[in-house]
Amino acid sequence: MTTETPLEAELHRLAGSVPDPELPILTLDELGVLREVRVDGADKVTVRLTPTYTGCPAIEAMSADIERVLHDHGVPEVSVVTVLAPAWSTDDISDEGRRKLAEFGIAPPRPGSEPGGPVPLTLAVRCPNCGSTETELLSRFSSTACKALRRCVTCREPFDHFKEL
Repeated sequence: MTTETPLEAELHRLAGSVPDPELPILTLDELGVLREVRVDGADKVTVRLTPTYTGCPAIEAMSADIERVLHDHGVPEVSVVTVLAPAWSTDDISDEGRRKLAEFGIAPPRPGSEPGGPVPLTLAVRCPNCGSTETELLSRFSSTACKALRRCVTCREPFDHFKEL
């Protein structure tokens, strides 16, 4: 584990504030895809980014938005590198990100297990509109590959569910 300098922490905060292009209610930091920001010299910064899955079409937009934000804050040379290991998982979504998903009407992914801990067994997906766990799967895919389309049996409202990875 490396320690960020104060400048790297500030640039990390700026890069992390970029909205996700597919879920603009979340920042890249809340989504957990921003891995590292490193200053490599007086004029160069390298940003390491992990997509939610290999081939994610949003990675190019994320990279361009990070470059724009850092250029706007005086960094002349920005390199955004895609790293695939360790792989991103829905456990990387922050608590604030999960709260925002639910507030926006998207059922957040169910929590994963702690390393070495028991595996939680939760089969129900809670409706973000009424809180009922009586929901049904309508489609394994929704507006993005990361989400499934579900419907609440109680309130009859359809909603997206951010699938666990």
